[in-house]
Amino acid sequence: MKKFKVFVFLFFALAMPAFAQQSPPNVLIILTDDQGYADVGFNGSTEIPTPNIDRIAKNGTVFTNGYVSFAVCGPSRAGLITGRYQDRFGFSRNPLMAPKDSTMGLPQSEETMAELLKKAGYRTGVLGKWHLGAHENQRPNKRGFDEFYGFLSGGHRYFPEEYTFQDLSEIKAQFDAYRTKLLRNEKRVEETEYLTDALSREAVSFVERNQNQPFFLYLAYNAPHAPMQATQKYLDRFPNIADEKRRTYAAMVSAVDDGVGDLLDKIEELGLTENTLIFFLSDNGGPTKDNASSNAPLRGFKGDFFEGGIRVPFAVQWKGKIPAGVSYDYPVISLDIFATAAELAAVNPKNKLDGVNLIPYLTGKNSGRPHEALYWRNYDARRFAIRHLDQKLITMPDRAFQFDLSSDWSKKLNLHQENPSLSERLRGLIETWNETLELPRFLGLMQDKEYSRLNPDRFKKK
Repeated sequence: MKKFKVFVFLFFALAMPAFAQQSPPNVLIILTDDQGYADVGFNGSTEIPTPNIDRIAKNGTVFTNGYVSFAVCGPSRAGLITGRYQDRFGFSRNPLMAPKDSTMGLPQSEETMAELLKKAGYRTGVLGKWHLGAHENQRPNKRGFDEFYGFLSGGHRYFPEEYTFQDLSEIKAQFDAYRTKLLRNEKRVEETEYLTDALSREAVSFVERNQNQPFFLYLAYNAPHAPMQATQKYLDRFPNIADEKRRTYAAMVSAVDDGVGDLLDKIEELGLTENTLIFFLSDNGGPTKDNASSNAPLRGFKGDFFEGGIRVPFAVQWKGKIPAGVSYDYPVISLDIFATAAELAAVNPKNKLDGVNLIPYLTGKNSGRPHEALYWRNYDARRFAIRHLDQKLITMPDRAFQFDLSSDWSKKLNLHQENPSLSERLRGLIETWNETLELPRFLGLMQDKEYSRLNPDRFKKK
C-alpha cells in the first residue's frame, strides 16, 4: 500500500469546492466489537482473510494511527456518537442494564450524530449494539434514529434459539439481557438468523429502502465480542486453526466480512458508491485472552491505554473524493467521524466538538496534523494517557510509562526516567485537560453489585 502523509494531491484539493456544494454524502459507519488490530487484511492478517473489509482500504485510506476515545465498549461508543470526549459529560464507565434509571447512559445534554444529521434531512438508522442506555428516554428512537434493529445491552447471544426473554421486564440479572429477543424500534421480534447475518441483512435492506435520500447508517456489529459463537458455515473456513477459541473468533470476523461485502455490493449496485462516505473501525482493541484476538505488533489489549487497547483497525472510503489505496500516518481518533459528517452535511453541532473534519487532511489540502494531542482517562483506575505529537505518556497511581511512537510501535522501551522534563510537561497537559472533565454520572459494570444493593428494585416490574 502506498504511503501518504503530507503530500498535496492537487487534483483532490482542487476538487473539494465542487463536491462540497453537491448534496451531502451518505454516511456509513461499520463498527466491530473487540476486534484486534492485527485481525484485518489491511493490517497484515493472513490467518483471517477479510477481502470485503479490505475493499474499503483499497478504495480509500487506512489510518495507521487510528484511535478510539476509550479502551472499552460503552464510553468508546459515547465518544463516537457525540464527537466529544465522553468524560466531558460523565460517560466514564460501561453502563449497566438498568432500564428504569434515566441517568444510566447518554445524557440529554449531548447531541448524537443522528440528531445532527436529521437537521440536514438525513434518514437515520442504527443496527446492532446500542449500549448507550436502556431507559425509554435513551433508546435509539429517542436519540435521533428513525430506525433501530438490535439490542440495548453491552452484548448479546448470537443464536436466536437462545433468545429466551421476551422483554427486559423478565430479566433478573445484568447478563440476562444477552438473551432478550431483538428490538425493531420498540417492538420485540422473532429472529431466525445468526445474529451477525441478521444485522447484515438489515443493513442491506436499510440502504435499499433509503437510496433516494441522504442516509446515515450506524452498523454496530457485536462480533467478535464474547460469547464466542459461530455457525458451522463460518467455522468450516478455518480448519487449520487448532485453537478452538481462535477458530471461533476467526469465524465471527469472517461473518462480519461477508456482511460488509453484501453491503458494499448493494451500495455499488444502486450507484451510491461515489456519494457514500464509509468508515470501518473497532470500538477498542482486542481482549486477547477473552476472544483470542491479536493486536500484534502493539502492546496491550482491551481495557488498558497501551496501544493495543486504543489503537484499532480503522479505514475510510469515499470513492473519487479521497485518495485510494494509501495509508495516512498522522494520528486520528473516532471523534473525528462526527466532525467530518457535520462539515459535509453543512450543519452546526449543538456542542463544541473534540474531533476535526478529516477530509482536508486526507486530500492534502491541509498538510498539518489533525491533532497535536489526544487524551484518555480511566477515572476508576486513576489512569491517564496522552499522545502529544509522537510522544506517549501513560500515568498510573504508582508508575508511569513514556514512549516515542515514531520509533517504538510496540512500546517496549519505557523512556520515563530518561526525559523527566518532557514527562512533566506531558503531565501538565493532562492536568489541564482533566480540569475540563466531569465526574462519572453513573455506576458502571464494575460496580454491578453496589448498584444492585443501592437499587434493590432494579429488575422488578414497575
